[in-house]
Amino acid sequence: MTSQTIGTTGPEDKAPAVPSEESPQSSGLRGHPWFTLITVAVGVMMVALDGTIVAIANPAIQKDLKASFADVQWITNGYFLALAVSLITAGKLGDRFGHRQTFLIGVTGFAAASGAIGLSHSIAAVVTFRVFQGLFGALLMPAALGLLRATFPAEKLNMAIGIWGMVIGASTAGGPILGGVLVEHVNWQSVFFINVPVGAIALLLGLLILLDHRAQNAPRSFDLLGIALLSAAMFCLVWALIKAPAWGWGDGKTWAFIAASVLGFALFSVWETKVREPLIPLGLFRSVPLSAGVVLMVLMAIAFMGGLFFVTFYLQNVHGMSPIDAGLHLLPLTGMMIVASPLAGVAITKLGPRVPLAGGMIATAVAMYGMSTLKVDTGSALMSIWFGLLGLGLAPVMVGATEVIVGNAPMELSGVAGGLQQAAMQIGGSLGTAVLGAVMASKVDNDLAGNWKAAGLPPLTPGQLDQASEAVQVGVAPVAKGTPEPIVAKITGVAHDTFISGMSLASLVACGVATVAVLVALLTKRGENAEAGAGVGHI
Repeated sequence: MTSQTIGTTGPEDKAPAVPSEESPQSSGLRGHPWFTLITVAVGVMMVALDGTIVAIANPAIQKDLKASFADVQWITNGYFLALAVSLITAGKLGDRFGHRQTFLIGVTGFAAASGAIGLSHSIAAVVTFRVFQGLFGALLMPAALGLLRATFPAEKLNMAIGIWGMVIGASTAGGPILGGVLVEHVNWQSVFFINVPVGAIALLLGLLILLDHRAQNAPRSFDLLGIALLSAAMFCLVWALIKAPAWGWGDGKTWAFIAASVLGFALFSVWETKVREPLIPLGLFRSVPLSAGVVLMVLMAIAFMGGLFFVTFYLQNVHGMSPIDAGLHLLPLTGMMIVASPLAGVAITKLGPRVPLAGGMIATAVAMYGMSTLKVDTGSALMSIWFGLLGLGLAPVMVGATEVIVGNAPMELSGVAGGLQQAAMQIGGSLGTAVLGAVMASKVDNDLAGNWKAAGLPPLTPGQLDQASEAVQVGVAPVAKGTPEPIVAKITGVAHDTFISGMSLASLVACGVATVAVLVALLTKRGENAEAGAGVGHI
């Protein structure tokens, strides 16, 4: 197979990349495409599951470890931030040293970090090991996509990526249900301990099945300065968004980090045009569909992950549901993603990604608008409609955007393309939690004092108001011990109404983000390499 350049494939480019040690056509289990897909799916399932399974456990962790709202946010943000900062570098490591090796290291480290979280007794330890989870997850996610890209011939790559997207979608949506069962019937630690046996299975399968693939023109050096600049820029951006609610959006520190992020991205872009083997060849972004796919993943994750963060608190703290009941109430979301993902794959194969992706984001926008109308006494049937519609909207985006990004990148950059795809999703999730968290905090701070006074409750000192606001941001009524029952009812009513107003505004913001994503989806088209497999050459 000859060296590929960006966007140049033909019908003859159906063979996978030339491996360094073994032939991809090895007989038996080793290197078999479908067994490879099963193997990487087990590892990827762990990482995708952990993106949302923890959401249902957050209230239990908060209560057990006496954590603040900001601490709970860091359980999510620390994981997403580590993933986002490391994914592209990890993809480059896979391109250089082999995706099999980085996948196996990632699986082992992720399982070990998960076990360490389950043994932790402080919120600081939980957050620290969540960061390690993110770092090791960053190794295995782009490696998995690289292995699929190298193992499957072009004409079957779309099908493999469709199943990959279904696994991610089902795992992401199934997290709250599994988390609810584990938290209610075991404890919150079991949410993390479950990754240990799953990781062991993925490691064993990987050792037996995965074959080391490396493109002939894979990178031989590292863009260390590029890695540093990109990592610093992404860290400064997310750090500013996370800290802005505490510092204030007008504070100098907030804008200093934003400015540092902009400067870092600018310097990174300039440097990438000068270095011999750049971390991200900027020529990739000459492909409008690939660029649109990356942006679409970011916008989708902002709406989905940011919105889901508050729904778990709404179900448990406002409606008073148990963790398992909360998970079951999200079953329409999970079930619709599982059912719709393979259907979306079929639709994308027949129609191309543009129409299914735009339709999916329209459904997502409508669902988020519907979630903004939820009240304290909203019934399960109406909730199920909005949750199911959200799952229906997300499925084609999970499948289609991945194919758009990876399918338009050359083989020797499959790890970088996989890193881009996952970085877009993870940084979008982190941004969603941070931005929508800031919206929620701002709305609660603005409304709580007035609502408290209007209810005729005793006035609060500034310190008491801050503490009450922090509780209300997660739907908890700030009731002191010994408070008379009539006052408890008033405080609970004020707390829940104020929380609902904040969640409604955050959902409307997510609706706006999804609406913008509809326009971005119209810029996508089928991956170049997928078309090659269908016999449509690009010279």
